[in-house]
Amino acid sequence: MVTERACAKVNLTLHVKGQRDDGYHLLDSLVVFAGVYDEIRVEPADRLSLEIDGPYGAGLAGSDNLVLRAARLLAPDRMAAIRLTKNLPIASGIGGGSADAAATLRALAQLWGLGLPEMAAVTELGADVPVCLASRPVRMRGIGEVISPLPPLPALDIVLVNAGVAVQTPQVFKALVQKTNPPMADMLPNWPDAAAFCTWLAAQRNDLQAPAASIAPEITETLGLLRATGCLFAGMSGSGATCFGLYPPDKAERAAASIAQLRPDWWAAAGAVLPVS
Repeated sequence: MVTERACAKVNLTLHVKGQRDDGYHLLDSLVVFAGVYDEIRVEPADRLSLEIDGPYGAGLAGSDNLVLRAARLLAPDRMAAIRLTKNLPIASGIGGGSADAAATLRALAQLWGLGLPEMAAVTELGADVPVCLASRPVRMRGIGEVISPLPPLPALDIVLVNAGVAVQTPQVFKALVQKTNPPMADMLPNWPDAAAFCTWLAAQRNDLQAPAASIAPEITETLGLLRATGCLFAGMSGSGATCFGLYPPDKAERAAASIAQLRPDWWAAAGAVLPVS
């Protein structure tokens, strides 16, 4: 058996630079991964199968599930039993389905002794799958296929909060009025500490935050609750509705617990920004 973690993808910035003729949007995003994750387990079998459990697993099974599509992309004629434990909320802006597909590729490549597919093929599974396959802090450009390393990040913990509202990405992009916006600077700075990094973040943008909040006002409330915990920076990830707060190490668990106490019907989870140095 091979086990892989499908860690939550968090867009700390998301600058929308334009839109291609095929409808895909051009992005410039600083992406990190959190120690909060789904889990993929694979083992040999005589047929390809997928079982799903976990708190957010209901209704995800089916032959077109992204996990099964990833398995068929890697090796159409190979078989395995796959189990997905779904801990991350769906349609929440933290790349859960893409992370699951990427973890499936990593796990099955190890099980079957294969190399990973080419980036162009991986992109066919979804624009976020290449960055999830890397699962390390990167700058993501193009439609998601152009990935470059970042200067070292300071040690940080993160809290992820979702108010139980599923926001559909196409709906958010449709609500985005200005689709040609400035990217981040060509050269990113070196960040000596967490405070400097979060000060820099405050000068960046998530161009989808305002349109997403117009669809789901809970996003504004979520950001307010995170800021009330004393985080270094709070923002929305991806197209929402999950929001995040950044904290010095060992401060996030208490913040997540305080939000869970205030909003027990919401999802709140804490972890480290990976990798932990």
